[in-house]
Amino acid sequence: MRESGILLPIFALPSKYGIGCFSKEAYDFVDQLKAAGQSKWQILPLGPTGYGDSPYQSFSTFAGNPYYIDLKTLRKDGLLTKSECKAQNFGKQKDRIDYEALCFGRSKVLRKAFHRFKKNDEYEEFLKKNEEWLTEYCLYMAIKDRQGGKSWIEWPKEYRDRDPKALEEAKKELKEEMDFYRFQQFEFDCQWRKLHAYANKQGVQIIGDIPIYVAFDSADTWANPELFQFDEENLPIAVAGCPPDAFSATGQLWGNPLYDWEYHKKTDYEWWAKRIAYSFKLYDKVRIDHFRGFDEYYTIPYGDETAVNGCWKPGPGIAFFRAIEKQLGKLDIIAEDLGYLTDTVLQLLKDTGFPGMKVIQFAFDSREAANYLPHTYIPNCVVYTGTHDNDTTRGWFHNVDKGCRDFAREYLRKPALDEDTLSWDFIAMAMGSVADLCIIPIQDFLCLDEKARINIPSTLGNNWVWRLKKGQITEELTKEIRRMTKLYGRIPGEG
Repeated sequence: MRESGILLPIFALPSKYGIGCFSKEAYDFVDQLKAAGQSKWQILPLGPTGYGDSPYQSFSTFAGNPYYIDLKTLRKDGLLTKSECKAQNFGKQKDRIDYEALCFGRSKVLRKAFHRFKKNDEYEEFLKKNEEWLTEYCLYMAIKDRQGGKSWIEWPKEYRDRDPKALEEAKKELKEEMDFYRFQQFEFDCQWRKLHAYANKQGVQIIGDIPIYVAFDSADTWANPELFQFDEENLPIAVAGCPPDAFSATGQLWGNPLYDWEYHKKTDYEWWAKRIAYSFKLYDKVRIDHFRGFDEYYTIPYGDETAVNGCWKPGPGIAFFRAIEKQLGKLDIIAEDLGYLTDTVLQLLKDTGFPGMKVIQFAFDSREAANYLPHTYIPNCVVYTGTHDNDTTRGWFHNVDKGCRDFAREYLRKPALDEDTLSWDFIAMAMGSVADLCIIPIQDFLCLDEKARINIPSTLGNNWVWRLKKGQITEELTKEIRRMTKLYGRIPGEG
């Protein structure tokens, strides 16, 4: 079945409370997707974020981001008043997120809601179902607050090294703070499940995202150090990244801890199976980030300031995916296989049967080693004009060299490309390809320039801040999206 969808992070939805959330605007967007003939909504990871605000650096791989809790819903439930919400500063710009203001403002109003919240059977059932990760996460966050937000590696030794007696005492002393974090996770879960169910009812499936790595400063690493390549002091032996290439002379230093794949193998990849199973409770389809890391992973000595001295080491390979399939069954997964691909990565992708990704922008970039030209695609793939890590298509055209622009003109058979319609030319290429699934970032449908870019990899500051303004997606736009989607046979049931 040929289908299509739109890429729009939850945080990029319009909101009067500083960040997109599970609010009326989210439900309105689902309605717009349906009206536009789209059957997929792709989002970014939903975990709680810290320094840098990246959804790929979360305090937990299981927890949800409290920023996404809709305050209007809490008002309807009698947990907040309108004046209490209005009294907080959530940022002044409608098209930019102010995370600093958001952090302080959200915490204040959520604490008010927490103190008015009455535990009920639904809440107790949530705690029971999620006990395996929830207590560790809430304890981690409560201790982190007590320690002034420091990374767990800087905590007092008894907390850092998880002395059983010290942790039991902390659970008693920090019970109220832990309950505050339990409340946030309960509200997140309730609101997300309702939005997800509504989307499914409207014929829209949610595509979620699993980062291959977890953040070093996270409940995952603190509670499960045996899963990672740590030394006796629980410091990383090496960290993740990418080698130098045409885009970066020093490579990319992500800094995430690397997995001890031998340990995971001995457990039959139990932790990973739980992680993936949990993801499929949240989403209908899952994109696994940095698929290449399962074939080979790039390891950089801990403490290095660049990725230059790294090297490739073998990952778990097909044995990992066979173990997961044996435990969970056949899963609807997209493999993020972008970048330089070796023969062994291509074979792993073939063996899994997962669709890989194609990015139209890369097709015309001479620095890209892979072939992303649409005429080379196979049906079992997902095509994008760009992703959250790319510039918008209009911004890309502004910033690439003349050779790339000339190649795009030649391929499109257009001597001149109009900036106002350029994005739609790229969308038409993607929609018209043989790829089973086509995903377009909302910025390209809106023909926005580089100011609307979501992220510039390997940089800090000014990332993850762009968001839609209310009314930007018009009825005329949804009609035009539907017309093009129908033209290329991507509306299910309409041929």
